[in-house]
Amino acid sequence: MTLAGEAKPLQSAVMTVKDDWIDYNGHLNMAYYNVLFDTALDQVFEQLGLGPDYVKTRNASFFTAEVHVCYLQELSAGMPVTVSVQLIGFDAKRAHIYQELRHAEEGWLSATSEQMSLHVDMEARKVVPWPDDIRANLAALLSGHGCLPRPERVGRRIEIPR
Repeated sequence: MTLAGEAKPLQSAVMTVKDDWIDYNGHLNMAYYNVLFDTALDQVFEQLGLGPDYVKTRNASFFTAEVHVCYLQELSAGMPVTVSVQLIGFDAKRAHIYQELRHAEEGWLSATSEQMSLHVDMEARKVVPWPDDIRANLAALLSGHGCLPRPERVGRRIEIPR
């Protein structure tokens, strides 16, 4: 992956909806949408230098502070899927991320996820600033993603209008 200048979301590897992820309604259980989104995010964050080695060598990681998933179209067992990841923004300690889960062959949108990730010192279990090299990687990624249109589903909230 080239981090700088890519004016398109990053793509995960193709994943397959597993049989044991299907619920009694006959479609993918909501918890496994998050498994797919999280797996894709791990792939991207590893390329940013934030994979398992980062935890071991720097005793730091990233935690999800908040997530908002929108379920748009059902997935069934055996379906191939892929996730796109777009960095919306970041600051000294946080990264704002948007993802789209799509059928890998047909391209239709199944779900979206928006989340806020925090950089955490694993020993202190506290939020701390990104180190310079990781901040540089995030900036390089944002240099391309900042040119992308803001996704329609970013910034949504749940409410029943009165």
